[in-house]
Amino acid sequence: MRSFLGRDILSLKDFSRDEFFRVFQVADDLRPFARDRRNTDLLKNKTLLTAFYQPSTRTRLSHEAAMHRLGGHVLGFSDSKMTRAGDFYQESIKDTFHMLEFYADVIAIRHFQQGAPHEAAKWASVPVINCGDGWGEHPTQVLTDLYTILHEKGTLDGLTYLLVGDMRMRTMHSILYALSQFDAKAIVVGPPDMSLLPEFKAEIDALNVDYEEAGDVRDVIGEADVIYMEPVVQADYTASRVERGDKVGLTPAEYCVTRELLREKAKRSSIILHSLPRMDELLEDVDATRHQRYWAEAFNGVALKMGLLALILGAAE
Repeated sequence: MRSFLGRDILSLKDFSRDEFFRVFQVADDLRPFARDRRNTDLLKNKTLLTAFYQPSTRTRLSHEAAMHRLGGHVLGFSDSKMTRAGDFYQESIKDTFHMLEFYADVIAIRHFQQGAPHEAAKWASVPVINCGDGWGEHPTQVLTDLYTILHEKGTLDGLTYLLVGDMRMRTMHSILYALSQFDAKAIVVGPPDMSLLPEFKAEIDALNVDYEEAGDVRDVIGEADVIYMEPVVQADYTASRVERGDKVGLTPAEYCVTRELLREKAKRSSIILHSLPRMDELLEDVDATRHQRYWAEAFNGVALKMGLLALILGAAE
């Protein structure tokens, strides 16, 4: 297993099975601090910089909360329009990250351009964490998801994962890459114009991911141990910011999970994960069911990122 010390976290294609479980183990070691809302001084001399070129609620704040819990420092920006990268000058990734590397010990970046974190990592001498890049990947979200599933199910193997939503989404890419390391089956359900792209299928086929495609969640939900959802009504992830217009489409029933559907067809032991925000594909009345685990993800995200930061910055091995 490779060391995490000083390592960029850009793609889950780079993770071995053992490396997933190492991150989860360190997250478990540090979990009591997050649970009890206590801070430690493990990273008291370290600084995290968050460079967010797209809006974020959970991802940015969970990274920052994790760093604070570890006793570290945080600085950064959550709106690139307030930097030279977002005004008249349109400062390049190269120039921006050549500068930012001097301000922190690790940089977490979200960007609307696919591949931007990889480009940043070329020019920064400190570790770079990909917090979502356009339609590319979202490694830390899926690490959080898998960590949640492990806590709820006790295993990541032997499960059927039902993936519902826009298959072009970065979370969908990351979780399918990750499932190549586990004895698991994926069932993929999404609109035809949001289906897995041929080049991505070729990648996961080469990784021997066990998956099948279906057209309607209602036909396959009974097979699922984990129901993993994303919207099909959503913004353009290749834009820095998208404001909502007057008209917003409705999600077709084929891609919705309702309280009634869960009661009638789902396994009683199945769990639902959603990275949020949601639209009408998952209504609020599902929140009170036994299946809901997306609030647990919020807590687990802090513990997971504590573990990841501790490993990258040398407070754990």
